[in-house]
Amino acid sequence: MKIAVISDIHGFSLALEAVLDDIGGEPGIDLIVAAGDLCEGGPDPLGALTMLQEHDVTLIRGNTDRDLVEGVRTSAPATWVTEQLGDAGIAILASLPFDVRTAPPGGRPIEDDLLVVHANPFDEDRPIAPWASDLEVREHVGDARAAVIAFGHIHIAYQRDIDGIRLIDVSAVGNPKDEDLRSKWGLCKWDEKRRNWTTELRYVEYPLQETLAQMEASGMPKWRKAAARLQLASYRES
Repeated sequence: MKIAVISDIHGFSLALEAVLDDIGGEPGIDLIVAAGDLCEGGPDPLGALTMLQEHDVTLIRGNTDRDLVEGVRTSAPATWVTEQLGDAGIAILASLPFDVRTAPPGGRPIEDDLLVVHANPFDEDRPIAPWASDLEVREHVGDARAAVIAFGHIHIAYQRDIDGIRLIDVSAVGNPKDEDLRSKWGLCKWDEKRRNWTTELRYVEYPLQETLAQMEASGMPKWRKAAARLQLASYRES
């Protein structure tokens, strides 16, 4: 069994297309899961959502998806995204589950599962940061049980083991923040004979110039500021 996990597309449809093409080059993928934050932030929110549906990607909700549905974001960019999605797009976001749990063939119930969430197993907001202490990580993981927990949210790719659970942050398709402007995705492979998962991070070159042109032509508010943040690939402002 092979499962591809992506996250944080944020409306960057050209980056999503590149990642889906890369996943398509991996033989034997059984499932693609997108771990939330699908639409807000980039130049093509509806196009990204449509592409995910056309590729039969299993979707879960992130914090921005939730906020768009609840209408709590009132900035000009968020309002523009809501208008681009329309009622039908917002309805799709409203229908998304919190998580996706996959039981592998021949595995132990719960203990050998792959659990995909947006930020952590209990909410869409608190990040499991790569620099967090073991105590902090345990607080975020809580009593959740799985062999692998895959997530995004913080846009920084890393892997870590805690109490027998593999944590894999698949970073972001749309706007990475680990100072590496390549899109990332995670490959989770189940070996039925050995009854274990192996995980790895994959990196895809970003279609930067095409994306910048798309941002300029899109009509999205404050596109220059968004373009500058994209190119930094960091939480730094400059």
